[in-house]
Amino acid sequence: MIVYRITKRNRASDISGTGAALNPGRWNIKGTPVLYTGESKEIALLENIVHIPPMMTPKLDILTIDIPNDSITQFEIEDLPVNRAQFPAPTILSEIGQKWIEDGSTIALKVPSCIIHSSYNIILNPSHNDYYAMVKITDQRPFYFDSRLRK
Repeated sequence: MIVYRITKRNRASDISGTGAALNPGRWNIKGTPVLYTGESKEIALLENIVHIPPMMTPKLDILTIDIPNDSITQFEIEDLPVNRAQFPAPTILSEIGQKWIEDGSTIALKVPSCIIHSSYNIILNPSHNDYYAMVKITDQRPFYFDSRLRK
């Protein structure tokens, strides 16, 4: 499966999940590394926009990452709590993510986006035994961020 990540250029090639361990997201707790990606370039962009301050236009890169098709755990909306899209995120989601990470059975967790419910985010587990052998950046290039998106 091909997934996409849009991130600050100076850290783009680091797929260790260190940033998420320092600044946890919806699906991980502080201290636990994960890599947030999207099933499409568009959802990867939208997931970034909701976190970028309005007046800031950082230099970004877009990564194309290949992950194994047979190492994905998937949740659908009906599998998750009804308040899953709430902001800030309910703690139960990071608990679900932590359980998945500790289980270690798959490299990827596929979950519905809170922005577009029919799109998916793919959370990668750098602690998985096969992560560095099976997860590969296949392309990295500058991402053009249209300044009109800051409005």
